[in-house]
Amino acid sequence: MKAQLIDVGLSDSKNIHIKKVDKFFLDSPFHFHHLCELVWVEKSFGKRIVGDNIDNFEDGDLVLMGPELPHIWQNDDAFYRKKKGYRVKATVIYFPADFTLALTNEQNILRPVQELIKRASRGLHFFGTTGQKVSQILSSISKAEGLHKIINFLEVIEILSHSTEYEYMASLSFKNLYEEKDTGRINIVYQFLMQNFYRNITLQEVSDLCNMTPNAFCRFFKSRTQKSFTQFLNELRIGHACKLIQNETYSVSDVCYQSGYNNLPNFNKFFKTVTGFTPSKYRKKSKLVNPITNN
Repeated sequence: MKAQLIDVGLSDSKNIHIKKVDKFFLDSPFHFHHLCELVWVEKSFGKRIVGDNIDNFEDGDLVLMGPELPHIWQNDDAFYRKKKGYRVKATVIYFPADFTLALTNEQNILRPVQELIKRASRGLHFFGTTGQKVSQILSSISKAEGLHKIINFLEVIEILSHSTEYEYMASLSFKNLYEEKDTGRINIVYQFLMQNFYRNITLQEVSDLCNMTPNAFCRFFKSRTQKSFTQFLNELRIGHACKLIQNETYSVSDVCYQSGYNNLPNFNKFFKTVTGFTPSKYRKKSKLVNPITNN
């Protein structure tokens, strides 16, 4: 798959850049760049793709991504309709992977941070106490002045580098195979699928977006994403179903049809293939671990 190499508008790669996001919806294309990127979502929800990982995001999401790791975050439909109460609030920090080398040459300080950056090459999703501590710092970091801003950032990195409360996002085998000439095509496909996964989508319809035959599109898609088109679409749909299934006001049938499936047997089969659980068992498991969400 081809992501767009983006100029994030940061001319000095030695600096740490903090961006406060406050807008109706996220609008960046599928892209990658030369800096590390830490994202804390204060308020928002939708879908995100990091490398070959497809998942939901919601309030409190905390993700660290290393350089050259392709990603896109897209809100659910309600944000694009600019419904009252739906707005994106987030803090994004861009920084060079070797920023600690300018601070010290002590290995006991450098080593944990370097290991963190190495792990972040696959993308790291932090949770639990780590997420709570970091969110408290990031909620006010943009208001900090002078050295206090740098001190706050270093405190965040210290917490993340010693945390065990994280999960990898991209698979161990993922490689960025994206070529610049494919940028437009793949971004159009991703945007289309994330906006239309809940309805019947034909292979012809998607291949037409790229001006390709269905066979050529399937080869192109798999060579870039390392997934078949069908696998990718099912993972996107089941990811959405995992969010809906936690809300007990929806029956399993409701979740099935709202996630783009036309019959329960197919839905049950793909749900278990992707998650390892039946929809009913996943609901019971989620009820024990997570509070019910209505997003």
